[in-house]
Amino acid sequence: MKNKIVSLSKNEDFKSILSGKKISNKYLTIFFKKLSDKNTNRLNISFVAKKKIGNAVTRNKIKRRLRNVINEAMKSININLTYCYLLIARISVSKDPYEKIKMVTIEDFKKIK
Repeated sequence: MKNKIVSLSKNEDFKSILSGKKISNKYLTIFFKKLSDKNTNRLNISFVAKKKIGNAVTRNKIKRRLRNVINEAMKSININLTYCYLLIARISVSKDPYEKIKMVTIEDFKKIK
């Protein structure tokens, strides 16, 4: 089942998700929280790459990689759509192979129930 990915846009959403639960690994930190005003039929997720990671090209590449990982994760596992997610990337995402990032990220999303 193909679910559409919807990005968070309001500052209040980001602040409330940052006060929720988190899971960290070598590549990224996943914040997640239930927000009542969001659509539960779509995946509400945002990707953040801080400016100290690199220039705009590098940051955009990281966000494209993470978006692709999430698209593949949605095909293989059931991601809880009642949560809104915020993925904050670390510098190792740009340096390590894609398959390692995918494997670790999918394992973390399996932990979220």
